[in-house]
Amino acid sequence: MADNFLTSIDGLILDMDGVLWRGSEAIGDLESIFTRIKELGRKVVFATNNATRTVGQYVDLLKSYGVQAEPWQIVNSATAVVVYLRKQFPNGGPVYIIGEQGLTQACSENGYYPSDTQALAVIVGFDRSLTYEKLSVATLLLRRGVPFIGTNPDRTFPTPQGLIPGAGAILAALTAASDVSPIIVGKPEPTMYRIALERLHLPANRALVVGDRPETDIVGAQVLGCRTALVLSGVTNKEQAAAWRPVPDIITDDLACLVNLLSA
Repeated sequence: MADNFLTSIDGLILDMDGVLWRGSEAIGDLESIFTRIKELGRKVVFATNNATRTVGQYVDLLKSYGVQAEPWQIVNSATAVVVYLRKQFPNGGPVYIIGEQGLTQACSENGYYPSDTQALAVIVGFDRSLTYEKLSVATLLLRRGVPFIGTNPDRTFPTPQGLIPGAGAILAALTAASDVSPIIVGKPEPTMYRIALERLHLPANRALVVGDRPETDIVGAQVLGCRTALVLSGVTNKEQAAAWRPVPDIITDDLACLVNLLSA
């Protein structure tokens, strides 16, 4: 299956949660895995729907696992939010954000500052400090017609203890309260993958996207014509993977197993 195309792959676009780690627990020996990827001459960009961390924090986190990365190699859904905001509101302005530092900092660095009354948009991502007050403010703004932007639709988030509510669960609560559905800017929308391909300087068919969620990681990649690998180290089990259509190019246990295939 893999032998037909892996020799033509020049770059990897890697999800993080469920591929590299679960919570703070690494999935495999990441230092040796990435040493091997470098030896094989494959370029790497990390593309995650998780907007909780800043680009710098992701670089530091990867370093703590023995993985060296440059800021240009990090693309998250906060990046996609900024791309969308620039198109809709090119002069910047006030926004209401439910999310963590990665999302708020990306917005502020690009001229979008927090406001709970005059917001141009309601932007919602994963937020471990979510409160009823935040949900109430967002709901009132949405019911006034303020645009609703979601970083990603991931309903769950993988941890060593199991799955916990993700950004999609927060979006679902706000949709139920406001009767408004969000505009999703992260995966499965293709924006993040387009940015990743530009940074890799590769056409879609020479990049392999690796993720643990078929409904976001794999679908978004297939839309652009990227090759895909679904790993079973995150939220998807073997039965769910086998039933998914269109079928990913590769289904394997984890990133280490995939790198073994690249080495063959």
